[in-house]
Amino acid sequence: MKLMIINGPNLNLLGKREPEVYGKTTFEDYFKQLQEKFPDVELEYYQSNIEGELIGKIQDVGFDFDGIILNAAAYTHTSVGIGDAVKAVETPVIEVHISNTHQREEYRHVSYISPGAKGVILGFGLQSYDLAIQSFLS
Repeated sequence: MKLMIINGPNLNLLGKREPEVYGKTTFEDYFKQLQEKFPDVELEYYQSNIEGELIGKIQDVGFDFDGIILNAAAYTHTSVGIGDAVKAVETPVIEVHISNTHQREEYRHVSYISPGAKGVILGFGLQSYDLAIQSFLS
Protein backbone atom coordinates (compact mmCIF):
# COMPACT_ATOMS: atom_id res chain seq x y z
CA MET A 1 0.00 0.00 0.00
CA LYS A 2 1.25 3.44 -0.97
CA LEU A 3 -0.12 6.48 0.88
CA MET A 4 0.69 10.17 0.54
CA ILE A 5 0.27 12.57 3.44
CA ILE A 6 -0.22 16.15 2.27
CA ASN A 7 -0.11 18.98 4.80
CA GLY A 8 -1.08 22.56 4.12
CA PRO A 9 -0.09 25.97 5.45
CA ASN A 10 1.62 26.46 8.78
CA LEU A 11 1.81 22.74 9.54
CA ASN A 12 5.56 23.03 9.00
CA LEU A 13 5.49 24.86 12.36
CA LEU A 14 4.06 21.94 14.36
CA GLY A 15 5.89 21.64 17.63
CA LYS A 16 6.34 25.42 17.77
CA ARG A 17 2.97 26.85 16.74
CA GLU A 18 0.27 27.04 19.40
CA PRO A 19 1.37 23.94 21.31
CA GLU A 20 -1.81 24.09 23.42
CA VAL A 21 -3.78 23.37 20.22
CA TYR A 22 -1.32 21.40 18.08
CA GLY A 23 1.05 19.78 20.59
CA LYS A 24 4.82 19.92 20.95
CA THR A 25 5.84 17.26 18.43
CA THR A 26 7.13 18.23 14.99
CA PHE A 27 5.48 16.53 12.06
CA GLU A 28 8.82 15.16 10.90
CA ASP A 29 9.27 13.36 14.24
CA TYR A 30 5.69 12.07 14.13
CA PHE A 31 6.13 10.93 10.52
CA LYS A 32 9.08 8.77 11.59
CA GLN A 33 6.85 7.19 14.25
CA LEU A 34 4.21 6.45 11.61
CA GLN A 35 6.80 4.81 9.37
CA GLU A 36 7.91 2.59 12.27
CA LYS A 37 4.33 1.73 13.25
CA PHE A 38 3.29 0.87 9.67
CA PRO A 39 6.39 -0.77 8.12
CA ASP A 40 4.35 -2.50 5.40
CA VAL A 41 2.89 0.80 4.17
CA GLU A 42 4.90 2.99 1.84
CA LEU A 43 4.35 6.43 3.34
CA GLU A 44 5.34 9.67 1.66
CA TYR A 45 4.95 13.17 3.01
CA TYR A 46 4.59 16.59 1.39
CA GLN A 47 3.96 20.00 2.94
CA SER A 48 3.43 23.39 1.34
CA ASN A 49 2.16 26.78 2.40
CA ILE A 50 1.12 27.49 -1.20
CA GLU A 51 -2.36 26.57 -2.44
CA GLY A 52 -1.37 25.87 -6.05
CA GLU A 53 1.45 23.55 -4.96
CA LEU A 54 -1.02 21.54 -2.86
CA ILE A 55 -3.37 21.24 -5.83
CA GLY A 56 -0.45 20.16 -8.02
CA LYS A 57 0.60 17.46 -5.55
CA ILE A 58 -2.97 16.11 -5.27
CA GLN A 59 -3.09 15.89 -9.07
CA ASP A 60 0.40 14.33 -9.28
CA VAL A 61 -0.38 11.46 -6.89
CA GLY A 62 -4.14 11.25 -7.35
CA PHE A 63 -4.05 8.47 -9.94
CA ASP A 64 -1.09 6.37 -8.74
CA PHE A 65 -1.35 6.10 -4.95
CA ASP A 66 -3.70 3.94 -2.90
CA GLY A 67 -4.71 6.85 -0.72
CA ILE A 68 -4.14 10.47 0.19
CA ILE A 69 -4.31 11.79 3.74
CA LEU A 70 -4.94 15.50 3.40
CA ASN A 71 -4.73 18.17 6.07
CA ALA A 72 -5.31 21.28 3.99
CA ALA A 73 -5.25 23.34 7.21
CA ALA A 74 -6.75 26.81 6.72
CA TYR A 75 -7.27 26.13 3.00
CA THR A 76 -9.91 23.59 4.05
CA HIS A 77 -12.23 26.49 4.76
CA THR A 78 -11.34 28.72 1.80
CA SER A 79 -10.11 26.73 -1.21
CA VAL A 80 -12.63 25.69 -3.80
CA GLY A 81 -9.62 24.73 -5.94
CA ILE A 82 -8.33 22.14 -3.46
CA GLY A 83 -11.85 20.79 -3.03
CA ASP A 84 -12.17 20.47 -6.80
CA ALA A 85 -8.79 18.70 -7.02
CA VAL A 86 -9.94 16.14 -4.45
CA LYS A 87 -13.05 15.47 -6.53
CA ALA A 88 -11.04 15.26 -9.77
CA VAL A 89 -8.65 12.46 -8.78
CA GLU A 90 -9.33 8.73 -8.55
CA THR A 91 -7.32 8.13 -5.38
CA PRO A 92 -9.49 8.21 -2.25
CA VAL A 93 -8.78 11.11 0.12
CA ILE A 94 -9.20 11.15 3.89
CA GLU A 95 -9.46 14.68 5.28
CA VAL A 96 -7.73 15.06 8.63
CA HIS A 97 -7.40 17.81 11.20
CA ILE A 98 -5.39 17.81 14.39
CA SER A 99 -7.90 19.95 16.28
CA ASN A 100 -11.66 19.56 16.40
CA THR A 101 -12.50 22.33 13.96
CA HIS A 102 -16.12 22.36 15.17
CA GLN A 103 -14.95 23.56 18.59
CA ARG A 104 -13.16 26.51 17.04
CA GLU A 105 -14.17 29.65 15.16
CA GLU A 106 -17.37 29.52 13.12
CA TYR A 107 -15.56 29.84 9.77
CA ARG A 108 -13.68 26.60 10.53
CA HIS A 109 -16.96 24.68 10.54
CA VAL A 110 -17.10 24.75 6.71
CA SER A 111 -14.96 22.40 4.62
CA TYR A 112 -14.53 22.52 0.86
CA ILE A 113 -12.65 19.18 1.11
CA SER A 114 -15.32 17.06 2.82
CA PRO A 115 -17.74 16.75 -0.12
CA GLY A 116 -15.08 14.93 -2.15
CA ALA A 117 -13.42 13.02 0.67
CA LYS A 118 -13.89 9.36 1.50
CA GLY A 119 -14.04 10.37 5.17
CA VAL A 120 -13.07 12.98 7.74
CA ILE A 121 -11.08 12.50 10.95
CA LEU A 122 -10.62 15.42 13.30
CA GLY A 123 -9.88 16.30 16.86
CA PHE A 124 -7.54 13.44 17.82
CA GLY A 125 -4.31 15.41 17.67
CA LEU A 126 -1.58 13.88 15.54
CA GLN A 127 -3.29 10.52 16.06
CA SER A 128 -5.76 11.68 13.38
CA TYR A 129 -3.12 10.67 10.80
CA ASP A 130 -2.70 7.25 12.43
CA LEU A 131 -6.47 6.72 12.28
CA ALA A 132 -6.52 7.73 8.62
CA ILE A 133 -3.82 5.17 7.78
CA GLN A 134 -5.76 2.51 9.66
CA SER A 135 -8.88 3.38 7.66
CA PHE A 136 -7.05 2.52 4.43
CA LEU A 137 -5.86 -0.79 5.89
CA SER A 138 -9.28 -2.05 6.94
